[in-house]
Amino acid sequence: LANNLALMLKNMGNYEEALPLFRDGLAGYRHTYGAGHPETLIRINNLGNLLCKMGNFEEALPLCKEALEGRRESLGDKHPSTLNSINNIGVLLKDMGKKEEA
Repeated sequence: LANNLALMLKNMGNYEEALPLFRDGLAGYRHTYGAGHPETLIRINNLGNLLCKMGNFEEALPLCKEALEGRRESLGDKHPSTLNSINNIGVLLKDMGKKEEA
């Protein structure tokens, strides 16, 4: 429920309100299900995306990489969620001015 509210706030542009909900939701899922659980990976990805939108690239990048690594391990390289994570990192690196890495 908190993740849905956080997503709604993010989509409305209320990033500061969404941030603690994403953080708390991720902490709960990490504690309950572990870092590699698909639902935890969704929350890692969501927080990374929000931080990227907020311009907090340095905090976003490790989260996006963690989501990608977890998705590769649990879902494989060709799964749509894994491909989404690859795209997210490319966009993030481009936004950071690291176009060659993207």
